[in-house]
Amino acid sequence: MGSFNLTVVFLLLIIKLSSCSDNHPSVKCIQTEREALLSFKEGNNITHEYDWRSHYWLGEDCCQWAGIECNNKSGHVTKLDVPGFQFNEQISSLDWLSGLSSLKYLDMGGVDLSGVGANWLHAVNRLPSLVELHLDHCKLQSLSTSLPFVNLTSLSVLDLTSLSVLDLSYNQFNSSIPQWLVNLTSLTKLDLSFNYFQDAIAFDFVNLRNLRDLYLSGNRYITGQLPSFSGNLCKLKTLDFSQNNFCGTIDGFLGNASACLNKSLESLDLSFNNLLGKIPDSLGRLGSLRYLNLAYNSFWGSIPASIASLSSLQNLDLSKNEMNGTIPESFGQLSKLVNLFLYGNFLEGVITEVQLMNLTRLENVILKANTNHSLVFNVTYDWVPPFRLKILELESCLCGPKFPVWLQVQSELTIVTLKNVGIIDTIPEEWFSMISSQIIHIDLSQNQIMGKLPHQLVLPNGEIPSSLQNCSLVSVDLSGNHLSGILPSWIGLEVKILRLRSNQFSGIIPRQWCNLPALHILDVAQNNLFGRIPNCLGNFTALIYGNGIIWPSFYVNYVEKAIIMTKGRELEYGSTLQFVTTIDLSWNNLIGGIPDEITSLTALDTLNLSGNHLTGNVPKNIGNMRFLETLDLSKNSLSGPIPESMSSLTSLVHLNLSFNILASRISSGNQLQTLNDASIYKGNPRLCGSPLPTKCSGDETSYGPTFSDGSGSAEDKRDGDDAERLWFIVSIGLGFVVGLWSVCGTLLVKKSWRYWYFSFCDDIKNRIALIIALKTVHLTRKFGMEKN
Repeated sequence: MGSFNLTVVFLLLIIKLSSCSDNHPSVKCIQTEREALLSFKEGNNITHEYDWRSHYWLGEDCCQWAGIECNNKSGHVTKLDVPGFQFNEQISSLDWLSGLSSLKYLDMGGVDLSGVGANWLHAVNRLPSLVELHLDHCKLQSLSTSLPFVNLTSLSVLDLTSLSVLDLSYNQFNSSIPQWLVNLTSLTKLDLSFNYFQDAIAFDFVNLRNLRDLYLSGNRYITGQLPSFSGNLCKLKTLDFSQNNFCGTIDGFLGNASACLNKSLESLDLSFNNLLGKIPDSLGRLGSLRYLNLAYNSFWGSIPASIASLSSLQNLDLSKNEMNGTIPESFGQLSKLVNLFLYGNFLEGVITEVQLMNLTRLENVILKANTNHSLVFNVTYDWVPPFRLKILELESCLCGPKFPVWLQVQSELTIVTLKNVGIIDTIPEEWFSMISSQIIHIDLSQNQIMGKLPHQLVLPNGEIPSSLQNCSLVSVDLSGNHLSGILPSWIGLEVKILRLRSNQFSGIIPRQWCNLPALHILDVAQNNLFGRIPNCLGNFTALIYGNGIIWPSFYVNYVEKAIIMTKGRELEYGSTLQFVTTIDLSWNNLIGGIPDEITSLTALDTLNLSGNHLTGNVPKNIGNMRFLETLDLSKNSLSGPIPESMSSLTSLVHLNLSFNILASRISSGNQLQTLNDASIYKGNPRLCGSPLPTKCSGDETSYGPTFSDGSGSAEDKRDGDDAERLWFIVSIGLGFVVGLWSVCGTLLVKKSWRYWYFSFCDDIKNRIALIIALKTVHLTRKFGMEKN
């Protein structure tokens, strides 16, 4: 009985303890920090497209708010992650950050901080515990501070010793990279890509011993040699210096790399620079390298045999250089290679089974010879390779004359180019039938291939099937069909080209498209779209900073061709399609005004909004679109003046503002002086000035000075000006007549004056004749030309 009671007591104690644990009140956020967050929300008048105030940051416990995390024990806010791309207004102050002193993670990517100016540095410095700072896409312009009590020459302007991740990409910094960044010795990731940094990098990264990822791509004003990496960067895995203006060789850069870097570096991207020289054998020391991109430089010479030492290499891009020589036999040791791009060089020689037999993981190959058949595939006819390709582009490489078996066994191909490869054979029907269901692009031109192709598939009048959202699409081109329904909102983030023109789509332009960072061609012209142009179109990252390499270059190899309406005509683009930046919404039923936000697309080269029902003014800041080559706003109902800033469009070669209701003097500065075709402005009866025949008020030719005391009506002043002009003309005529007859009349009447005048003229004539004769004799004697 006693043991039973003891057991009961023990069980009750366990139940009590567990109930105490369950009922322990959770730690709520600290009131001062809640007030700081509310100050951020209310004080900056932030709005959200889905009603921020109704759905976010409600209730007493700020630790339960979206994007907020707190320490479970202390209740301090440790994480602030705000959905910046949903904000519609500029943030004017960061003073509220001082109330979040325990913050470890701050992500305000996409929030417009241009109104804060340089003081963002001082605000961030108040967060001593900060570990991650993400301020990408924030329109920041300064990496120095305007506060008088901060030493601008100090190497520790940003004094955050605990900071591990610093992301300042896609901003507008336009100075040299500040040296104080190397004092952030805890950094593991530093991203300064896609800004306007300039000048040479004059310091070493020696202090950043914990650095794992360094991104500096897309700063096209950075010049000089590659910076030194002679320090102890033993943890560096990713190094991206692409799309800059670095010059010189890479011998010293690779030669100075420490032994530990050789073991750690996994990704090296130096593409789109001005680097030159031979690729040194020291490249082979980077034994852990998985991704290597040296494309679009000026490297020459052969591919070094030491490349075989890169046993982990998965992606190799040496395209668009000046490399010559043969592909080394050791190339076949790259057994993990997946992507191989060697086009745009001067490679030559023979490719045998030795270079190919161990490439078991190879999926994507682009190899184009610059000289006809300078590269020859010399493999036995019935050789079966160990790889199954998905993309194969061969151009001017000799593979024929028979259609080789190593091509016929490629059953997973989606993109095929076999252009000018010397095949004189019948197309294998079994092979073509095998790939026809998945192929999206095929080019067999400039060969002598015979046989029949299957009938072209015709799409039914098959809305776009929603099942496509399960595909990883990079380019979507369904133009010129009979597709209908609403535009798909599910377009994936990787899409770079979206062409749906000349269909029967209706509805509005989906706002979800505004979050496509890589999109640089948007063409939905000639449909039945209605509604307004979304103001969030100004968020297109690729059209703000340039499309470039927003994704790794092996995704940027365009194989299709597209006809783009630009510069007033249709132009076909092939390999240069990746550099085209276009928005074409023409010939729909769009209404409302042109959103001012669209002027932030500074990398856009073609904007066509013609043939809609747009109203309001042309955005006054349209001059910000400095790379715009084509602007077509014709056949709308736009009113108001032509903005003065339009004269800043120095790249403009095609302009059409016809058939609107614009009213102003036509600007004539800079590039607009060359656009002197009157048809550009026709159909705007209230426009005046050159090149239109309609003159503006006050353009009449002025024949003399006018004076005004500032009184009287405009009509009185106009009458006064006309009277003064008439009297000025009459006085000139009278003066001429009086002056002429004052001289001529006197000579006719007074004989002595007439005699003296004509004697004077004869005397002058004789003197001139004598001077000419003397000069002639002198020159004749001087040059020995007189007769003996």
